Amino acid sequence: MPRAVARAYRLSPFSLALFSALAHAQASSQNASAEWTVPSGGTLAPVFVTANPLGSTDLISPATSLSGDALLRRQANSLGETLNGLPGVSTTTYGPMVGRPIIRGMDGDRIRLLQNGVAAWDASSLSYDHAVPQEPLTVERVEIVRGPAALLYGGNAIGGVVNTIDNRIPREPIKGVQGGLDASYGGANNARAGAVQIEGGNGQFAFHADAFDRHTSDVRIPGFAHSAQQRALDGPDAEQAEGSIPNSDGRWHGGAVGGSYTWADGYAGLSYNGYDANYGSVAEDDVRLRMHQDHVAFASEVRNLSGPFSQLKFNFGYTDYEHREIDNGVTGTTFRNHGYEARIEARHRPIGPLEGAIGVQVSQNTFSALGDEALVPTTRTTNVALFGLEEWKVTDAFRLSAGARYEHVQLSPTAAGNERFLGVTDRDFNAFSASLGALYKLTPAWSVAGSLAYTERAPALYELYANGPHAATGQYLIGNPDAQKEKAISTDLSLRFASGPNKGSVGVFYSRFKNYLTEYSTGRLVDDDGDVVAPGADDALKEAVYRGVRAELYGVELEGKWRVFQKGAHQVDVELVGDYTRARNMDNNQPLPRIAPLRATLAVDYGYGPFGARASLEHAWSQNRVPEDDLTTASYTKLGVLLTYRFNVGSTNWLAYVRGDNLTNQEIRYASSVVRDIAPQGGRSVMVGLRTTF
Repeated sequence: MPRAVARAYRLSPFSLALFSALAHAQASSQNASAEWTVPSGGTLAPVFVTANPLGSTDLISPATSLSGDALLRRQANSLGETLNGLPGVSTTTYGPMVGRPIIRGMDGDRIRLLQNGVAAWDASSLSYDHAVPQEPLTVERVEIVRGPAALLYGGNAIGGVVNTIDNRIPREPIKGVQGGLDASYGGANNARAGAVQIEGGNGQFAFHADAFDRHTSDVRIPGFAHSAQQRALDGPDAEQAEGSIPNSDGRWHGGAVGGSYTWADGYAGLSYNGYDANYGSVAEDDVRLRMHQDHVAFASEVRNLSGPFSQLKFNFGYTDYEHREIDNGVTGTTFRNHGYEARIEARHRPIGPLEGAIGVQVSQNTFSALGDEALVPTTRTTNVALFGLEEWKVTDAFRLSAGARYEHVQLSPTAAGNERFLGVTDRDFNAFSASLGALYKLTPAWSVAGSLAYTERAPALYELYANGPHAATGQYLIGNPDAQKEKAISTDLSLRFASGPNKGSVGVFYSRFKNYLTEYSTGRLVDDDGDVVAPGADDALKEAVYRGVRAELYGVELEGKWRVFQKGAHQVDVELVGDYTRARNMDNNQPLPRIAPLRATLAVDYGYGPFGARASLEHAWSQNRVPEDDLTTASYTKLGVLLTYRFNVGSTNWLAYVRGDNLTNQEIRYASSVVRDIAPQGGRSVMVGLRTTF
């Protein structure tokens, strides 16, 4: 859909998705390209702003951009669940509203979550029960870079980057006023969701405002909350929840205002957004989590400059985040994280055959955990980095790229009177990353791409300084204050095809880590004070320490889309997506935990005029490769259906849709979830929605 058309009918990112889906039967090959992943050889593909500051459409790095109908199909309550099932992407999931993306088996501080290219600080990388404070309804586009993206975004992007992009700072001129409303009901948790958005401008000044609210009930499930393996461990006298997951309800609400000044060669603008959440912990019936985040952003871009640089981009974000864990009405622990990140990219004019960009990134944030579960000391983390990327178009068919990044990371902890953290000291790290890549077009439709990267990651604050109980995972975590940098060599190789609506890609990846920082169970049981207790004690926690090991992760990712029928306004597309990741601790030959199994999805899309229909069948095999103290997960097959219809009433545009999820009513437990044995995914459900633009 052309950008001007998208603006004319703007409601929200998902209204754009629905319009695109409904118009699928009349879409051109350009529109089909706009919703595909990693095009090669095509000239109508979207520009990826995350993977390449040079604006290339033929990417060397494996990357996915979701917008339009592709984003609609994946709409879910959390960012992780929205992206789950993409090649190489799974989700942590801690109940229906909590999920952080996992890329190629890596999560936590190895995956960088960005909003419009900069950090919005939260606590989601510290613990699986901490939600990502982003509402999917406000997202215009999501870009996922698989593999090491540390070159552009730092060592904690060693596994990949997820960048959510919105229009809260309008980047293009807007004339007049447009807006819309969105309402939906249903799903396995009876979600009642609504959103409103309005934008306007006079061609130079533009404004944006949005608000959203989402209220959910406990999640319905097809059987017991605890798995058969877990029920056997619970014993015959334990009470078992059935039919729903206790304390899995929640409410999210918030909104944003923003504005910008636009001109022919750029824009500059400012925005504010607030986010509030109140949701239950599925592992603790009496624990609620209350979250609040304030985020202020400034962004600007200037093009067609004279002098050595032709383009400058600047992004700045400041975040104030607070998260309280409330047990029986009493606040037990308060997590706070506040700080800023600033980033400037400068694209230089061609130097002989080379095109490139250089950049500077500066960030500082202070994280604290105060109360009963003071897992880590108050710690200030400062990062200063320089990076550069160069591309050489050797021929029309052959392109090379090279880049490097140097960053200095300093962590400064403060005991703040907590005896567990007395004696903690500052740590400083100098991390270096470099990469080489190549893309060769075998024919106008076929191409091959490969890359080799060396990356370094400084340990996160919890990997260094953790020393306390973590009830969400049933552990007492102990960091390693002497931990060294994590180092990895990674490679990707993929074969790609793109010809009109028919596209496909198959790729393999391999990463080998030195000093891969992971949790290692000591086999001891301790209480909240770290004292050893006997098995079966009410307050028993598994003691775990962070340890650096040698590790390797490798696998395969494939996807394909084919137009199998087209006659008049009728058309049918078939999609196939699959992935497999294998990961092991090379020191003891044990599998790494929480790795998604072999997965495959087959989908069929049908379009005719205002009607659209999609059916998808997803199968995940059992995961039996788990550490010795872990439980396996069974296979499942999930069926989903989406029906859409578009109509007009006067000058307003309406969309109605019905979506059925897990229609086979399978008991689904993600191998990547830390609570998979006590909180499965939702059962059979139907959601209805209605949207309008004006």
